[in-house]
Amino acid sequence: MTRNRPAGGRSTVRRTSGGAALAGAAALSLLLAGCNPGGEGVRTEGTASSPPASTGTGRSAHAPSPSPSVSAPYEKVDAVQLVKDDPKVGDDVKKSLGKPCAAEEYPVEVTYAALTHGKDPDIVVNVMTCADSVGIGSYVYRKKGGRYENVFADEQPSVYAGVNKGELEVSKQTYGTGDKVCCASGEDVMTYRWTGSRFVEYARYHTDYSNNGGTKAASPEPAPED
Repeated sequence: MTRNRPAGGRSTVRRTSGGAALAGAAALSLLLAGCNPGGEGVRTEGTASSPPASTGTGRSAHAPSPSPSVSAPYEKVDAVQLVKDDPKVGDDVKKSLGKPCAAEEYPVEVTYAALTHGKDPDIVVNVMTCADSVGIGSYVYRKKGGRYENVFADEQPSVYAGVNKGELEVSKQTYGTGDKVCCASGEDVMTYRWTGSRFVEYARYHTDYSNNGGTKAASPEPAPED
């Protein structure tokens, strides 16, 4: 179950006639698929009350692709407390986690995936507003010496971090003059790779919704050497 930025729609199941044998075969296939031990290497869980509002026409969903499976088993962490205890997290983000939203749920989404090639799964945390689920902080935590350390942070609204093909993908909605929060003019998508000590941006795309969804690619400036 992977939740990302606004998805384009829901799939539907279409029932066809073909007799009990066909129905039994389909049920068996679904059962076997659900028991597949291979896994995708990405686990996402979220407690946000609703997904971020979709913006503009022609916007496609950026569903994350599976990352390589991790060597260590998935272990759930208290992401809310992790963010609260992080000195790198801004006061505004911590304040937004002072109390839960409706239904006693915090506006936090957590993804466990292999991003930094460590023996333990990395943790991607997205913090959103309660009212409209606008991303206000995205972080990546890497386990080192039994503790999680912050190796990536972006607190520029509207930000959302996800996993695409085993790499970190960060998106930000862009607004023009007069745009409402619900209706951004476009979106920037940046892809980062782990270099061994930090994430470095290597690709960037911009989608302008007011221009019929035209997408432009931009090459980032070379990152300084460590």
